[in-house]
Amino acid sequence: MAPGRASVENGCEVSPMTYDIRIEKRSEQPAAVIRGRVSLDEIGEFLGTAFAEVGAELAAQRLAPVGPPFGQYRPQDGGFDIAAGFSTSGGLTPAGRVEPMVLPGGSLATTTHVGPYSEVSAAYEAVIEWLTSSGLVPAGDPWECYLDGPEVAEPRTVVYFPCREM
Repeated sequence: MAPGRASVENGCEVSPMTYDIRIEKRSEQPAAVIRGRVSLDEIGEFLGTAFAEVGAELAAQRLAPVGPPFGQYRPQDGGFDIAAGFSTSGGLTPAGRVEPMVLPGGSLATTTHVGPYSEVSAAYEAVIEWLTSSGLVPAGDPWECYLDGPEVAEPRTVVYFPCREM
């Protein structure tokens, strides 16, 4: 298990979360997403709008989401390029802002973060540290799946990192 970063609340250090990191083998998965560029403060609103819009388009095309909603982030100056949506049961025809995407297959390092979305970066840091100590390197953009909505006190977020041997 890899430790997360300790945080300080009310002047006391809180124990860091530990992460159980493992490798999964997966096939490529078709997905439907909306892309955008957002600041950190805009992520929540973007996700909510994107998930609703993608879900409506999937229903219109008689496709089903396969699994929970996801977000994929690439840091950019002052914010993030983001793709948000769902894995799908088949190929999507682009419509409006909704476009097809493929989540990569192969080896994926994965772990689950339990707690505020604002602290999920600790899971990313733990996976990167674990990859390095395991002789592996990232092999593509990571993404995260949201098992719970923002109304849950301790939401679960699964982080996936495509990886390969050095």
